[in-house]
Amino acid sequence: MSVRPSGVAPATRRTVLLTLPALLAVLLGAVGLVRADAGATTRQVTVGGVPLTEVRAGPVEGRRPGVVIAHGFAGSARLMRPLADTVARQGAVALLFDFAGHGANPARLPGAGRDAAETRAALARDLAVAVAHLRTLPDVDPARIVLVGHSMGAGAVTRYAAGHPDIARTVAISLPDGDDLPDGRPEGLLLIVGGAEFPDFRDTAEATARRGDPAGRRLVVVPGVEHISVLFAGRTHREVAAWVGGGGGAPPWPVARAVSAGLLLLGAGLGFVPLVGLLLGRRRPAPPRPAPPTSVVAAVAVGAGVGVAALAPTARLPLAVGGYVTGFLLVTGGLLVAAARWWPLPGPAAALPGPAAAPVGPRRDVGAVVAGLLLTGYAVGAVAVPIHLGLTSALPVGARWWLLPLVAAGCLAFLTGAELVTGGRSLRYAAVGASAVLALTGAAVAGLAPGFVLLVVPLFAVLVAWQAAWAAVLRRAGAPRWLPALVGAVLLAWPVATTLPLS
Repeated sequence: MSVRPSGVAPATRRTVLLTLPALLAVLLGAVGLVRADAGATTRQVTVGGVPLTEVRAGPVEGRRPGVVIAHGFAGSARLMRPLADTVARQGAVALLFDFAGHGANPARLPGAGRDAAETRAALARDLAVAVAHLRTLPDVDPARIVLVGHSMGAGAVTRYAAGHPDIARTVAISLPDGDDLPDGRPEGLLLIVGGAEFPDFRDTAEATARRGDPAGRRLVVVPGVEHISVLFAGRTHREVAAWVGGGGGAPPWPVARAVSAGLLLLGAGLGFVPLVGLLLGRRRPAPPRPAPPTSVVAAVAVGAGVGVAALAPTARLPLAVGGYVTGFLLVTGGLLVAAARWWPLPGPAAALPGPAAAPVGPRRDVGAVVAGLLLTGYAVGAVAVPIHLGLTSALPVGARWWLLPLVAAGCLAFLTGAELVTGGRSLRYAAVGASAVLALTGAAVAGLAPGFVLLVVPLFAVLVAWQAAWAAVLRRAGAPRWLPALVGAVLLAWPVATTLPLS
């Protein structure tokens, strides 16, 4: 007598096949982060409201050089940790810190994103606190203080060093503007710029290099990297290590933390698929619903969104750039929902369909709500934990706690509108997300949006693609129609609300 295989077995096999690579990626990522910390010791203190992190590697006799490392706009001390590892390996004491409005610093940065006088004053104040603390450490030689900065931080350290000749050397990575620096100051200046950055950054580096003593200035163009990846380039780390000196070992692998964080993100992304199967079971996918012409509706919605967002109340939120993005998503999402509700459709299905045709009992409804809560919590951990451990600060502090739900509301409006206007069709849904990315890019280039939106767009594009893939998984599993938007809103909102500066 033959026995037919159970219908559960194939699903179980698929779950195992997807779970194993997810667990492997998470394991490799965790091991990579542990190894990246090997041999280094850290000490965290807060001085004058500024969070400081001291990094040392190995015993060194006598006093060491001290290196203050300053991050750029929307960066954090955690983003600069690979550079701290490099200079610590050279025998120096590295000091990381968070500028006001960034990372773990809950203070707001006045005029964030505008390079105003009040912004520069706040940056100078925080940098002075870091330098003063470094000089008090018993194992630091106060005559060998080096400043390293990236982008906004590069401007801050060069201005500080120009006014403080006791700074031994300075490194400016992707310096945004050097016109206000006195000729020949600061002395001992290393300028690093990515070969794929916007031309203005390279022009600034070249002009600044010409205005000083050639023997005391060096210009390095790192090929093939842009504004962020220049921080993780091996050439950048070798040049910084040589400029700092100290005679330590070879610089560590600069991308070790970023690769480990990427593996954690990959594992979390893959793990979502078997988790959905476990929580939602074998529901019947809802059929695609009638929908208006997606390309026309999306073009009109995002076009109106980029213009109205500048006038929306969200543009005045104390979250630099994030307020504009939130307003854009709210306006665009509202227009998409309106189009889905009122656009005339042919035939009897002109009205927007209600819930899935198959009846769902109360127990299934409760199960869907519980599954939704669990999957939303999973989404928070999937995006926040890897980013925080291996890339940049992703924990809410200060005003971020109440800004986070507001940003999430904008994301929820946009994703709900995208879900409705596409009728649950995954390719159309992804196209709506792509149109939003293009609209934000165009608005920044045309001057309709803050210029720093261009820094947010790459991250936003990755998150939109990620949530679109998860939304497709949820639809295939027969999830309720509200669940893809809810999970996606958390996935989009968390990095935006926790990484952009408080202003």
